[in-house]
Amino acid sequence: MPDLVFPAVRGKKVLITGGARGIGRGLVLAAASAGANVVTCYRTPSDAVDSLAMELKETGGEHHVLRADVSDPAQARQLVADAVERLGGLDAVVNNAGTISHVPYAELELAEWQRIVDTNLTAVHVVIQESLKHLTEGASIISIGSRSSEAGIPLRAHYTATKAALVGLTRSLAKEFGPRGIRVNVVAPGVIATEAMDAMTEEQRTLMTERYSAKTALARLGRPEEVAGAVLFLISDLSRYVTGETLNVDGGIS
Repeated sequence: MPDLVFPAVRGKKVLITGGARGIGRGLVLAAASAGANVVTCYRTPSDAVDSLAMELKETGGEHHVLRADVSDPAQARQLVADAVERLGGLDAVVNNAGTISHVPYAELELAEWQRIVDTNLTAVHVVIQESLKHLTEGASIISIGSRSSEAGIPLRAHYTATKAALVGLTRSLAKEFGPRGIRVNVVAPGVIATEAMDAMTEEQRTLMTERYSAKTALARLGRPEEVAGAVLFLISDLSRYVTGETLNVDGGIS
């Protein structure tokens, strides 16, 4: 991933949940490369976690990769406490950890509904609420939503419901905590090419790329660092008059 030269975030103390893979990994590496001090988390040990820790060691700054399942409220609260202890405070919180499954709505078990809600929505609530007492004046809270919450996607009603809920949560919190100078926003990616595509067959990968590229104004899929650019802007003081907004990073998808 190329370095994003963004002096406006240098020295910021940032917690990013779910940073081992995909968009989250792009956010962590971009923030660290831009000079922020970053704490992130993972749920399950993996080669991806090990390689992320190694990359961060080679990047200047104070960075930590901690194990935490944010769908467990106790672990989510402990993650915030650990981040504050290691960084000495928080200037920004990025709620990226999330999960998805593809289930026909008529067959959607309550347990699966609850699993998605716990990770994609309740965890965001717990992390934000626990962070509030530590956030500096002018701090930024960002949640990673999804462009699909506006379009709607078959077999993902539970997932899109949680991502749509983030928008309402964000707008309410922006108004409640605006007097403290705390900004709250959503970044909603479109179709982003991550390492998850590597697990597809070549035929599946080609079909997906062609299908979604044709739907975007820019005629291509997005990259994690392009989502990171929007997040870095919202972390920085350059966006100090932006709050309660949803920033779509979707290449102009229709």
